[in-house]
Amino acid sequence: MQKIVILTGAGISAESGLGTFRDEGGLWAQHRIEDVATPEGFARDPALVHGFYNARRAQAAAAEPNPAHRALARLQAEHPGEVVLITQNVDALHEAGGADPVLHMHGTLAGALCAACDHRWVAPAQMHPGQPCPACRAPTGRPDVVWFGEMPYHMEEIYAHLAEADLFAAVGTSGEVYPAAAFVDEVQAAGAHTVELNLAPSATTSRFAERRYGPASETVPAWVAELLA
Repeated sequence: MQKIVILTGAGISAESGLGTFRDEGGLWAQHRIEDVATPEGFARDPALVHGFYNARRAQAAAAEPNPAHRALARLQAEHPGEVVLITQNVDALHEAGGADPVLHMHGTLAGALCAACDHRWVAPAQMHPGQPCPACRAPTGRPDVVWFGEMPYHMEEIYAHLAEADLFAAVGTSGEVYPAAAFVDEVQAAGAHTVELNLAPSATTSRFAERRYGPASETVPAWVAELLA
């Protein structure tokens, strides 16, 4: 039975109202990445960073999964082989759409992390500077998201899945953020078929054997229907 590994990026959640780094007028457009998505930015101005993630958390909590999220959940449920879903997104729209399990390589907005002892807990709607850790009481709570310069989560497990994949798909990814941008090379070296489903060609488009362009809410359900036919 065919093992399918799918990587999703911000493009799959864009149609649910969650903006990408490159959207004009969205949350990201109001801030420099260096200020709100790096450990150095958090050290400089934790209030700014917490405010940014409080806004993202509220935005994500109000969003609804779209047909692309639901289609991938359907693929997980109905494909006779294994379907591994890896996401760069920090929202919970895959789970809201019915997917399980989901490997969140960049963490989740719903989580909080202690920078002192690595304890994790469910984030409140509003976090603030000096947020105490429930375990060690240190005032070092931060969003449990992976910032630029930090190591993504689940990498050992992810590389093991990539080595076993028969089919690899990247959905809504820019192809500009590593190590995820190199996953296509990993699976091609192992002999897997590769497909990109994106609104427009990504930075790594030329490395995929098959390419499908258009809104994720249209391309992903059509692709899944073909696979399950």
